[in-house]
Amino acid sequence: PYYVDMNQNLFLEASLHSSDQNLTVFVDTCVASPNSSDFRTQVYELTKSGCASDSTYALFPSPRSDVARFGFNSFSFVNRFPSVFLQCKLVVCRYHDFSSRCYQGCVTRFKRNADS
Repeated sequence: PYYVDMNQNLFLEASLHSSDQNLTVFVDTCVASPNSSDFRTQVYELTKSGCASDSTYALFPSPRSDVARFGFNSFSFVNRFPSVFLQCKLVVCRYHDFSSRCYQGCVTRFKRNADS
């Protein structure tokens, strides 16, 4: 566990470990939960589909394409829960593939496929 004070700035880094140098990583969705094994019942969205849901959530510049840096202010789930657990979904794409999800940024809606 990592112990912090309320409203403390938290800085996180996700890195991709691969021998392929032509990959990049993107933070798509991050949710917090008071339960380490349940990220559906009671959650707080920090970011969804690359869009900040929390006003303190921010992406930061990264030194390499295989590293994503982000942060937010610490919080709690009302005083009944002593811990907050974080689950983030990352997307891995080809570096400089500007049509890939990694380069789209915040996506507020998805296109539907038209069936024949």
